[in-house]
Amino acid sequence: MKTYTLNNGIKMPRFGLGTFLVGQNESAYDIVKTALKIGYRHIDTAQAYGNEKDIGRAIRDSGIPREEIFVTSKLKGHKDGDMKQVEAALEQSLKDLDIGYIDLMLIHWPNPDNDINVQIWQVFEKFYEKGDFKAIGLSNFLIHHIDHLLKYAKVHPAANQVECHPILTQIALEKYLKTNDIQMISYGPFARGKVFEEPTKGKLEAIAKHYGASITQLIIAWGLKRGIAMIPKSVHKDRLIENFKGQDIVLTDEDVEKINDLNRGHRLYSDPDNNINYK
Repeated sequence: MKTYTLNNGIKMPRFGLGTFLVGQNESAYDIVKTALKIGYRHIDTAQAYGNEKDIGRAIRDSGIPREEIFVTSKLKGHKDGDMKQVEAALEQSLKDLDIGYIDLMLIHWPNPDNDINVQIWQVFEKFYEKGDFKAIGLSNFLIHHIDHLLKYAKVHPAANQVECHPILTQIALEKYLKTNDIQMISYGPFARGKVFEEPTKGKLEAIAKHYGASITQLIIAWGLKRGIAMIPKSVHKDRLIENFKGQDIVLTDEDVEKINDLNRGHRLYSDPDNNINYK
């Protein structure tokens, strides 16, 4: 599987499985085991998803060497700036996954107080220095959040996982992240099904037919061509296989621009500047 090299030299598979809303217990366990059998080697989870234990068990039971699987998790929102709670939460993720270390740990949502983000990052740096996390990064951070954090960070953020799909292409953020050597990761690439609604559907289908691809495969190929890591979610084996094959498609620059032109700047997930976690 092809990888992207993060700014600290760690190699991250550029394609993986998102596990938001895939369920818990046997549901999450079975989906991850199935994905690993298909060939997935990047599994994305989070404390807020409630499935770290199940995913860790699936990885341990897979028979695949630990070093061949890349695991991303995320710290859920902490309102009050209690860093002891943050440390305890990070220790809990390590315990629940029970896979020795976490390849990439992210701050799931930026706190409205940028100083708290800096304090949390300093805790992340300690876990990184201990080797508990092989890389550390961000999720849902906007440019102004990152600008503030970079003033104080000793360890440069390795990645920023954000909502990105043909309806919200995030071109400006993509350019900013590349300039600052931060890998962009896309979640929700199918825009909560909006890519299957007109007029977007018809425009995507017209491009996809030239590649003998489905819409989902086209979107995966679009993200990868832009240098963005893609982590689509599915709970169905046939869709897992379909998505996996999207890695093999290479779009022309012209077709990438055609998809970029579908942008409406429309968020379908929470606004990072007005997130429910901090209400």
